[in-house]
Amino acid sequence: MILRFDLLATDKYTKARAGIIFTDHGKIETPIFMPVGTQASVKAVNQQMLKEVIDAQIILGNTYHLYLRPGEDTLNKAGGLHKFMNWDRPILTDSGGFQVHSLAELRKISKTGVEFKSHIDGSRHFFSPETVIRIQRNIGSDIMMVLDECTSYPCDYEYARKSTELTLEWAVLNKEAFAKHPPLYGFSQYLFGIVQGSVYNDLRERCARGLVEIGFDGYAVGGLAVGEPAEMMYKTTDHVTDFMPADKPRYLMGVGKPENILESIERGIDMFDCVMPTRNGRNAYLFTWDGVVSMKNARYKQDFNPVSKDCGCYTCMNYTRGYLRHLFNADEILALELASIHNLYFYLDLVKQARMRILNGDFSIWKKEIINKISNKLSPED
Repeated sequence: MILRFDLLATDKYTKARAGIIFTDHGKIETPIFMPVGTQASVKAVNQQMLKEVIDAQIILGNTYHLYLRPGEDTLNKAGGLHKFMNWDRPILTDSGGFQVHSLAELRKISKTGVEFKSHIDGSRHFFSPETVIRIQRNIGSDIMMVLDECTSYPCDYEYARKSTELTLEWAVLNKEAFAKHPPLYGFSQYLFGIVQGSVYNDLRERCARGLVEIGFDGYAVGGLAVGEPAEMMYKTTDHVTDFMPADKPRYLMGVGKPENILESIERGIDMFDCVMPTRNGRNAYLFTWDGVVSMKNARYKQDFNPVSKDCGCYTCMNYTRGYLRHLFNADEILALELASIHNLYFYLDLVKQARMRILNGDFSIWKKEIINKISNKLSPED
């Protein structure tokens, strides 16, 4: 089964695109932001809120974390992740390559896979391309990611070259394992390749061309937002999308700030994920169309306006800045939920607005105006 992706429009002045991805659990209108539900839960937000209030069309889970807890046997007996967490919309699972790189201890990489120690209890594990595919079949995600090696930044050219070649070798093995292990739950699953190569354009091109030759349902850009300057991330993304098929979805992994998302949409990216909206929300930093505000600021103590007058989220429609400030200062758990709902709604609204502008033909003008507003830093008072 080939993943259906309908490209509806491309911006006249940029690479920005609007499309629709079709899965058995529903359609995904792109550009899209995917809330991160690493361990079968989007932190501080329940599934009903995600669907009915935030209108998340797809969420992201993580193979590394779900493999360790609750384990693939539990997920299999539950009938897959959708049933386990009561979510009937699409799910994408990362392969865990980045987490093995960033969280696991004593990582040992070979041509056959990667050995690592769990960050939870120190137990030893081994991920091969086939292992990762098998785990994701048990998870039952709609979109699966290949096992790749994510390099650090800075990364010297020779290491990046060897890592890129390893990622391509693993991509072949992932594709073979994907054909070998059929879906378990009666719905279609799809496999995305991941373009690596650090910030070296020739390696990125080599990896992208190699993955396209192997053939995947979509293509991701990995190994960015790992410490490199934003402009370097944009240039690398812009270069990579030149070698990605126009009729396949493009996913920039782990990005990022609202302005990063808009800049990357301009460069031809369709899909995004990041922990920033929920993580920042839990720390009282809320995104608005006028920049970021801190709900712990004393000036909001008797401010009975919504967080943002231009926001239609559940939080802004029902609660005030003064109330949120009180909840954070009193360490009430409700603060984490209301702030996370607001930030996720803002991110989803941001990509919806971008999509509408692409379809209307005025994305580039709108994007410049919005970035000037939303990229405002916290004021000294915040």
